[in-house]
Amino acid sequence: MLKRVVSAIIISSLLFLLLYASTAAAADKARRFRLPGTAGVVDLAQFRGKVVYLDFWASWCLPCRKSFPWMNMLQARYKDKGFEVIAITLDESPNDATTFLRKYPAAFTVAFDRKGKVAEAYGLKVMPTSYLIDQKGYIVKTYQGFNKSHKNSVETAIEQLVAK
Repeated sequence: MLKRVVSAIIISSLLFLLLYASTAAAADKARRFRLPGTAGVVDLAQFRGKVVYLDFWASWCLPCRKSFPWMNMLQARYKDKGFEVIAITLDESPNDATTFLRKYPAAFTVAFDRKGKVAEAYGLKVMPTSYLIDQKGYIVKTYQGFNKSHKNSVETAIEQLVAK
């Protein structure tokens, strides 16, 4: 009797681990999106083969004001190595986003998710949140919030990915 219970527990545990592993692998794939942007439609698929720093922001987000100059620097430093920054605003009003962009210009791709559908697909919980996506379209790192301590970690991860 005890042998059967232990066997059932082991089999159940293995099935759970197999199911969890396949779910986790699928969850790591970046969700594709097509959104209007400042320079036309932004489709994540058009960046396949590049390392992407996908950042969700809003005009009311105070840390976002600090992250934009830094993301401009990332874009300039790594663009020639197959790297792109895509920043998606969650502002419902295009005027709010435009006003923000006048104060904090973006030298990278900007898209508009006015209804928050893409943010929802990515499970966004904190503003800003960024995802580092590899050349095959997998999320390799997630960064919630923005602070100086993220900078070195992000740059190290980008350097490792673009070197592949």
